[in-house]
Amino acid sequence: MITNYLTIDVEDYFQVSAFENVISPDTWDRFECGVEQNTDRILKLLSARKTRATFFITGWIAERYPDLVTRIHEQGHEIGCHSYWHRKVYDLSPDQFRDDTKKAKEILEDIIFYPVSGYRAPSYSVTSKSLWALDILSELGFKYDSSIFPVHHDIYGIPGSPRYEYFLEEQGLWEYPITTFQLLSFRLPVAGGGYFRIFPYWFTRYAFRSINKKEKCPFIFYIHPWELNPDQPRIQNAGWKSRFRHYHNLNKTELRLTQLLSDFQFGPINGR
Repeated sequence: MITNYLTIDVEDYFQVSAFENVISPDTWDRFECGVEQNTDRILKLLSARKTRATFFITGWIAERYPDLVTRIHEQGHEIGCHSYWHRKVYDLSPDQFRDDTKKAKEILEDIIFYPVSGYRAPSYSVTSKSLWALDILSELGFKYDSSIFPVHHDIYGIPGSPRYEYFLEEQGLWEYPITTFQLLSFRLPVAGGGYFRIFPYWFTRYAFRSINKKEKCPFIFYIHPWELNPDQPRIQNAGWKSRFRHYHNLNKTELRLTQLLSDFQFGPINGR
């Protein structure tokens, strides 16, 4: 069996880009935080199946829950960087991006005493207008990035970019693009998150099996800890599209994830 890449983006529900217009980062500390409990649920599922993964963690979470970061690391999972403030890359200047990423990387490395080699941008926001971020990642000592989504989307995406991992010679970085399924002339985003909750499970499994068996390539799957908590507080003043993307089928995530772990073989992006 092909070993696919299992990734968890460790942030909480009030940090997501879908709510950034109604929740300011300076109010995050006022919200009930369930990231520790929800991440532990994922760790329990992985432990039961002896499966390791890559956890891309925001610096804001790591700073407040260092024991969680330590638990993830000690259970053999890879720790990656998911920014500090979870702000989209193209909304920052290069200097702001450098400072944010450097701060998050240093916090994570100070907790686990181990190099952090992988980065994933909030909302996959390395796009054609923020490719300069790859130079900064190389400058900061990262070995790979997993931020480019080769699709059309209103928030992210570089349509037409490679669908599978490739090496960026100029930056000396590996890129692990988010997985898409080629259906005739269309690229469908099937890699996880909201797509995992919106598409029926049979279709997700069909797409992933096709990628493994027909294309003979590994796929990247991603999930957020808050997606395993259907009882999380509701943000009522967000737009309908944001609320749909965030809340749809939350009650099905854990069962589907459990099935996915049984149907496919997974590992971290950068095993250690």
